[in-house]
Parts: sequence; C-alpha cells; structure tokens
Amino acid sequence: MKSFDLVIIGGGICGMTAAIYAARANIRACILEQQVCGGLVNWTNTVENVPSYQSIHGIDLMEKCREHVESLNVAIEEVDKVTAVNFSGDIKKITTSMGEEYEAPAVIVATGRSPRPFPVETNFPNIHYCSVCDGTPYKGKDIIVMGGGNSGFDESLYLLGLGVSNIHIVETFPSCIAAASTQDLARATGKIQVSVSMDITAVEELTDGRGRVTFHDKAEDRTYTEDVDGIFCFIGQTPNTGVFEDKLDMDHGYIRVNADMETNIPGVFAAGDVTTKKYRQITTAMGDGTIAALQAGAYLRRRRTGRSVFPEMDHAVPYGTSHPHSLPFSRNYR
Repeated sequence: MKSFDLVIIGGGICGMTAAIYAARANIRACILEQQVCGGLVNWTNTVENVPSYQSIHGIDLMEKCREHVESLNVAIEEVDKVTAVNFSGDIKKITTSMGEEYEAPAVIVATGRSPRPFPVETNFPNIHYCSVCDGTPYKGKDIIVMGGGNSGFDESLYLLGLGVSNIHIVETFPSCIAAASTQDLARATGKIQVSVSMDITAVEELTDGRGRVTFHDKAEDRTYTEDVDGIFCFIGQTPNTGVFEDKLDMDHGYIRVNADMETNIPGVFAAGDVTTKKYRQITTAMGDGTIAALQAGAYLRRRRTGRSVFPEMDHAVPYGTSHPHSLPFSRNYR
C-alpha cells in the first residue's frame, strides 16, 4: 500500500496543475494516469489560446507541464488504470490494473474525457482518432473526417498540411458547429469537401487496402459510396467516469461538483472536463485544477488541526446547494 496526502487520478493539464499547487503547499501528492500524462492536449496539433504561448504544439505544452511537475518531486505513475475505488472511509483507497494499491485522505478526480468511438461496426483497419499520431502515412491520399465541429475542421487543415490530397468532412447534423472563420478557411483550400445531414452506414475493406464507405444522405434520402484510404473520427468525447459509478453523484456520466470542486463525498474533489460544466478548455481545466488543489489543501488542514486554513471560507457554499455565481449544469456535451 502506497500512502500519500493526496492522490490525483488523471494526468492531463487539470491533474498536473493540481499537482503543482499541491506540491508547492508541501502536500505529498501522486498522479495516477492510465496512459501518459497530457491527456487530449497531446492529440492537439496547435494550441493558440493559452496565455504566454502564441502558438505551441500540444505535446510540447504538456511536456513543459510535466517537467514542472517533476521538478517538484511529485510521484507520477503512468500506463496503470484505476480499476476500483473505496471512498467510504476517512482514508480513501484506490486499486489499479497493475495491482498497486494507494491510500490518501484526499482525492482529486481529473480523468477527463476520451474520443467517442467510430459508430459503425467494420473490419476496416484505417480508422483513427489522432491526426498528429496517425496522419503522416496519408500524404498523397484521400480520407474522410467524421465530425463537423472545431476538431474536425482544425484537424482537417492540419492533415492537408501533411500532404493529404483530398478530405471529405461528414457531419450528421444539418449544419457544422465549427467556427465560421475556420470553415471558410477549410473550404477556401479547394481540397476539403463538406457534407451535412450525412450518415456513414457501412465501411467495407477492399482488397487493395482502401475502404468503401456507404453514406446515407438524409436530406435527399439517397445512398451512395466513396472509396478512401482512411477515416479520422472527431465526433466528441465521453467522460472517463466508469469506475466512479455509484460512488459519486453524476449527471449523464459527468461528476457533479460545487464551485469549490467538492463532490458529494468529503475529501473527494473532481475537476476539469470530467465535471458538469458549460465550457471545456485547457484554461478552464487549469482553473479547476487550481481550485481543487487549494480546497484539498484546506480540507487536509482542517482534518489535521480542526481549523480552517481560510477562516473566511468556513461558511462556503456546500456541495448540493446553489451558488449565487454558479451557472446551471449544462447538458450540451457534444
């Protein structure tokens, strides 16, 4: 059993921010990450909305964050998925797929979200969720991008930069929700076709390695096919909260928290994209991680001394009650 003051489940930007604040407050913390630290930001080609960087590759940004965390001697355990939690007692217990056991009086859940899988059953192997990871082999080839949101258009522009010949963006809804300026930029390339009210109903693997995609045009109620070399899927994300079902209060898989990132269980906090919230950005995840770490520190101080480290916060709004400055929970998760 490995004991800490604070266990942070999730090593994305939110979890790493929480770790930085915890370590600087002399809280013995560790990060448990089921893959590698960085989360979905690792899959982002260019980040241009984080203060201090006009433009930076997502992986480069996360490497800098990780270096900061490591400089503070925070323990990081990667490629080890949390498979069970027990939040019932004063000391919270966590078990991982590698058989490791952790315990701590405080926990921050920052597990983020994962891409929604391609919704059609197929044996076609060339289906991807990361243009940075998998885009290079498609130079000079034709692909389909599924999803007309910001990710779909941004990643399409990146794939064109890698040398992809032609891209067909397919959106199931009547219109694309990507920023208008990005849509205009994509269409202006002359190499990106956009189809709305369109479903992919089947993908057949061909003998030459390509895939034959069957479409249903819902507006015209017709079916047709197109042969492509690969498919990139960007149709949103789902929260990584399966292990917390029946443990934490949730809404459609997202963890309910108050303005202080407190869940329904004392000592358990949740932060970032995994919580019920309206906006999910790198910067909002950083803010959530900051608040969660500060509140976890206050909780640990009260637990040790019986006094609040911030006396003025003794009457803070508890979990489950309305906060005068809080937005209602959003159910728009796409």
